[in-house]
Amino acid sequence: MKALILSCNTGQGHNSVSGAVAEAFKARGIESETADALSFVSEWASKTVCEWHTRLYRYFPKTSGSSYSFIEQHPELFGDRSPIHKLLSLGVDGLYSKISGGGFELVVCPHVISALMLTDLMKQYPEAKLRTAFIATDYTCSPMCDESDLDLYCIPSAELIPEFEAIGVRREKIAVTDGIPVRPAFYIKKDKAEAKRELGLPEDCRHAVMMFGSMGCGPMPRLTSLILRKLPENCRLTAVCGTNETVRRRMLREFEGEKRVSVLGFADDVPTLLSSADLFITKPGGLSTAEAAVKGVPMLLDNAVSGCEQYNLEYFCGIGAAETAEGESAIAGRCVGLLSDPERLERMSAALPPRKNAAEQIVSAMLEGFEPSGAPEKIENDFVYWRSRCRLTQSELSRILGIPPRTLRSWESGKTEPPEYIKRLVIAELKRIGRRVEQPKDIEEE
Repeated sequence: MKALILSCNTGQGHNSVSGAVAEAFKARGIESETADALSFVSEWASKTVCEWHTRLYRYFPKTSGSSYSFIEQHPELFGDRSPIHKLLSLGVDGLYSKISGGGFELVVCPHVISALMLTDLMKQYPEAKLRTAFIATDYTCSPMCDESDLDLYCIPSAELIPEFEAIGVRREKIAVTDGIPVRPAFYIKKDKAEAKRELGLPEDCRHAVMMFGSMGCGPMPRLTSLILRKLPENCRLTAVCGTNETVRRRMLREFEGEKRVSVLGFADDVPTLLSSADLFITKPGGLSTAEAAVKGVPMLLDNAVSGCEQYNLEYFCGIGAAETAEGESAIAGRCVGLLSDPERLERMSAALPPRKNAAEQIVSAMLEGFEPSGAPEKIENDFVYWRSRCRLTQSELSRILGIPPRTLRSWESGKTEPPEYIKRLVIAELKRIGRRVEQPKDIEEE
């Protein structure tokens, strides 16, 4: 048995969730592989979406949040006939080749885009007996989820059940996990004093960790400056800039010689950083809040992006594990106030119950009752397969599409290959014809 984790190249969070699930599969002795869904459309599409997503998040975070809100209000953008849906459908055949050629029987989608592509695949290739799952990576039912139809929907809180049922997901398809999946290293308990020693911090200091996602978006330089104005001498602040080298270099210049501040770039050992933290200052991204929740660290949330992250903020503030404020000055004041109130921090930490490994829970839910029947059959020739699905002979197809019989026979025998754009047009027309056919059956070659 093999599993394909179908991520999406729109931020490190989805890839981190994919990594956590991959480790859970490995612990069960199941081989897995992670792939970017958009790469099956084209490498250009994957690269372009990734670059623009990074730019929006890093330099125009509010624009990214506004885009999410716009999509929420206009669900028709991802309908069956929408341009976006048609674009994603271009990747279905390549994805099927990946699944059938790789021998995969389990497919996991930690992003709604990959869930939509997989749903389309299951419609076009109904004979594929796959076990499929979607993982919600925020505390909300994402827009476009109603366009998906998978076997399992893994959600981080029972509070989301009504939202998913409202879009037509049956209760038996919903699996509630202990939050959003994070890597196993976050579940390892480490003494706070020990973690501070490892980081070269005084054991008795109050330590705040500031991290605005892997891309380092948000107002870190200004926020750090405001916090330092009132930060007590026995407190320390670690600012993690992620992959944002511009911000890292700027902060190193601005706070050179300031012993209360440490500026880091991309941090590999985030589990130790959070183990040492008395307070975590971050935007309410799904993965960031999930990691802090597993570590039991109180959170101070700056809603720098809004959009889907607004729901994460509301969830953690609602259970008393996080606080927020409007604007950098208010966030800075709240940070100093919290670090000066250990009892308040303790209450916030206590509001986060112990969490089991969510990725392991997802894998268990996927395997429950699943009887492997083998990976989908590999398609040796697309023209033969789709012509058979349409119940057409070579002569009939030649007459309908105006393709010379000799050319068609050459394509089907593999002697020649048409240009890719011609192949796509022919297959698209065959799929259109095939949708009218109730049950596909084999057609004998002439």
